Amino acid sequence: MKLSYKMFLCLLLGLFVIYNFKIYTTKSDYGNICLSDQALKGETLWLKHNCHACHQLYGLGGYLGPDLTNIYSLRKKDTIYLQNIFNSGIGAMPKFRFNNTEKKQLTAFFKEIDQTGYYPNQATLEANGALKLRYKDTLYEE
Repeated sequence: MKLSYKMFLCLLLGLFVIYNFKIYTTKSDYGNICLSDQALKGETLWLKHNCHACHQLYGLGGYLGPDLTNIYSLRKKDTIYLQNIFNSGIGAMPKFRFNNTEKKQLTAFFKEIDQTGYYPNQATLEANGALKLRYKDTLYEE
């Protein structure tokens, strides 16, 4: 009796491990999202300067500054404004000394993050009671 109980527990544990491996290693939920080289360098700057301590992306991060998920489209694609903010700071934001290349990399990062969707989700309630989320279907052209 004890042997069959142990075998049953081992079977359950094995199924649990296989199930979790399949769930957490699949990319079917978010597709094949990848950033350009320039945007990856912008992300590195974002992390290096600890921007996520004050700002959020998709609602995750600090709460001192605003969520920057859709800052590119909120500023109507005004890259000059964004690049000036990077160095001048506003309120509690420190003044960084980014060169032009670094400002372009950060702008590319925000541009590509902005293309992935909306935060907070923009949804409409349909007549049948279903909630329909709004997704971005066009990409910005250079």
